Amino acid sequence: MSFKILLVDDDVESLASTGRILEFSDYEVVAVSSGEEALKKLQSSLFDLVVTDVRMPGMSGIEFVAAYQKLGFSVPFIVMTAFGQVQDAVWAMKMGAVDFLLKPFKRQSLLDSIDLIKKRLKKADASRAGSASSTLVGSSRAMQELRMLIEQVAKTEASVLILGESGSGKEQVAKLIHERSSVSAGPFVAVNCAAIPENLMESELFGYERGAFSGADHPKMGLIEAANRGTLLLDEIGDMPLSLQPKLLRFLEEQKVRRLGSNQEKPVQVRILAATHQNLSARVKNQAFRQDLYYRLDVMTLSIPKLLDRLEDIPELTQFFLERFAREYQKPVRGIDTEAQAILLEHTWPGNVRELSNVLERAVVLNQTGVIGRGDLPPHLTQSAHESQANELGMSLKEIEDLMIRRALIATKGDRAQAARLLGVNERTIYRRISKSKEE
Repeated sequence: MSFKILLVDDDVESLASTGRILEFSDYEVVAVSSGEEALKKLQSSLFDLVVTDVRMPGMSGIEFVAAYQKLGFSVPFIVMTAFGQVQDAVWAMKMGAVDFLLKPFKRQSLLDSIDLIKKRLKKADASRAGSASSTLVGSSRAMQELRMLIEQVAKTEASVLILGESGSGKEQVAKLIHERSSVSAGPFVAVNCAAIPENLMESELFGYERGAFSGADHPKMGLIEAANRGTLLLDEIGDMPLSLQPKLLRFLEEQKVRRLGSNQEKPVQVRILAATHQNLSARVKNQAFRQDLYYRLDVMTLSIPKLLDRLEDIPELTQFFLERFAREYQKPVRGIDTEAQAILLEHTWPGNVRELSNVLERAVVLNQTGVIGRGDLPPHLTQSAHESQANELGMSLKEIEDLMIRRALIATKGDRAQAARLLGVNERTIYRRISKSKEE
């Protein structure tokens, strides 16, 4: 399958010469001269890589990348510039650029950068294939119950609906179900329904034959076929276009797919998992989601607790991520000090485990002492901790008691019995207050 690159440059000569380099190396290239035009191409076609200039009239390369990332596209990108200004390089790295090339660059420099992203994509594909490496970290009662449910549903062939806020670990749960199922030897294919443009969703899921539509120069297997004898995760299923839902329902009932442009149906054996952060029953009532499809997907339901509801897991999660990123970045980070750990426990974590992971990755990268401290944490966490301390005098008695319970759990790394002894209360009081806070 060809590697498709979107090339963006307002310099006509540079656009042509770079395009020739890529095409000579057997890459499929779509070349445009403005950020506005590039954004339209991204919304109508799928690309493996974006190579963009920075300084362009109208929409700059910076604005273009920010715009397509805001729309939910995660296409990797390489930045080119003839100016070589430091702020361009800093911006590129902060936004996640694969590389930063100063014009005029050597042909091999560009090709080496593309090889790097191809290796990363290959590694990500191998990870999605479902090697037995998935894990759920946390010893809280909520996580213990979730693991028990995963073991139970994995042994069945029933469809499973996984509910949870963004960043809570829905894909990790899906991988664990796959790895413990009877189809674990088969592929694990995850489809983010929110990230694929609506006009491309059907061809991506079901595939197409040559000539099925303009631009279909060769037949392509759909993601459902790619998951044959394995597991298909329909992530963010609540964002699936209403027009496509009847065809998905038919596949679920018949286990047969028909590519676009074909009259033949092909049997496919796939374990279906679906995940969403949305209230699907409410979307059914609002006629934004088919009721029959909802019932077909909701045979078994798993709900992932948000991180705020299992703060006692943060010390364990912190250690897990610190060890992981220390290995990845080859830095001798040994642990985290008490003040920094307390700040993590007092944050509300709207981004859940994903946010915690990002915070700790940043901390490991910045750390120079071997122990994560307050200064390694992002300003929004340290500032909120300072404001929290300043506001304590204005808190109600109940709020102060809840805060003391939380801090006792910090000190005891989530041991509720030990926290109760530190506070001089019965352990049941701890359980009762935590349960009441969750209900509120």
